[in-house]
Amino acid sequence: MSYNEDSTLVPPNPSRRTMLRGAGLATAAASLAALAACSSDKNSSGSGGHGSFPNTPKWKFVFVNHVTTNPFFQATQYGIQDACDLLGCTYQWTGSETSNVAQMVEAMNTAVTSGADGIAVALVDQSAFNDPTQQALAKNIPVVSYNADVTTNARLAYVGQDLFAAGQAMGNRIATLFPNGGDIALFIATPGSLNIQPRADGAQAALKATGKPFNVKQVTTGADVNPEQSAIDAFTQGSKSYKGLFAVDAGSTQGIANVMRKYNLHTQGYHGGGFDLLVPTEQAISDGILDFTIDQSAYMQGFLPVLYLYLYKLSGTLVSPPATDTGLKFVTKDLVAPYLKSQNRFEGSSPKQQYINQ
Repeated sequence: MSYNEDSTLVPPNPSRRTMLRGAGLATAAASLAALAACSSDKNSSGSGGHGSFPNTPKWKFVFVNHVTTNPFFQATQYGIQDACDLLGCTYQWTGSETSNVAQMVEAMNTAVTSGADGIAVALVDQSAFNDPTQQALAKNIPVVSYNADVTTNARLAYVGQDLFAAGQAMGNRIATLFPNGGDIALFIATPGSLNIQPRADGAQAALKATGKPFNVKQVTTGADVNPEQSAIDAFTQGSKSYKGLFAVDAGSTQGIANVMRKYNLHTQGYHGGGFDLLVPTEQAISDGILDFTIDQSAYMQGFLPVLYLYLYKLSGTLVSPPATDTGLKFVTKDLVAPYLKSQNRFEGSSPKQQYINQ
């Protein structure tokens, strides 16, 4: 793995497998653009009764996402594909590339009017999806949320991380790295978006609760990867007192990793960390540059909604989707090796189906 002078990754041989493994967000996002527009519409006839299940229509489930080409959701899409292949369903991956709520609402409305058999939506806005959800349910189209949630929305269940609690856990971990307090930067791609803002809020609440003299500054980085890293770079050079560099989204976490590597900040009393499992983030942890990242199981956020929507349809609504916390796992230097050992669908680093025998 090599880096340019600005600490961005040098793209390797552009096969899909190696691209996702080593290239980082900017290169991988381009490779996902085509996948974001596609559906798993193979074998359009009815289900053949997979396993011991009876024959059913070949149900189509629509996933509405806020950043459709973001590499974080590669693992989510693999989870959707695997569940659909297992159960004989099809899916559509749609929404917005730039967290544009209006585009997401339009995609959801289209799913409702076109007769989708179920909808999974990332509820990144407090109220924008309420009416589309009600319209879907009125047409007997089940709706679940994933990755981001609004408890007042009428969706049947949420599949994803407890975001505020995850932020609190990160704040508590930061407090152990700075036992006497200090200046802490919290980088966030899109402030206010309900998939990441609760994490920032939770982290700040936890740091405040320590009673230590923490000065926390939330810094916007933007939804595109290169500006994210540039914003982090500019901040660190202009705000030298901020020795704590932490992020609440995948792209910003990778940006911190690259900036800390570029300036060797980990040798100068800096600490850094964040969320999610892009390969440059994992490598920075292995190299002792970042202190941690937090795994929220992107794969399960795709697999489980398909399973839940399928069982809801199969049972005639008797099997209601359960609210499911997909987890909060700190990945540190002593735990990161299995993530780097193999390229796999579960972390989105390879499309290959395989049994990973650790």
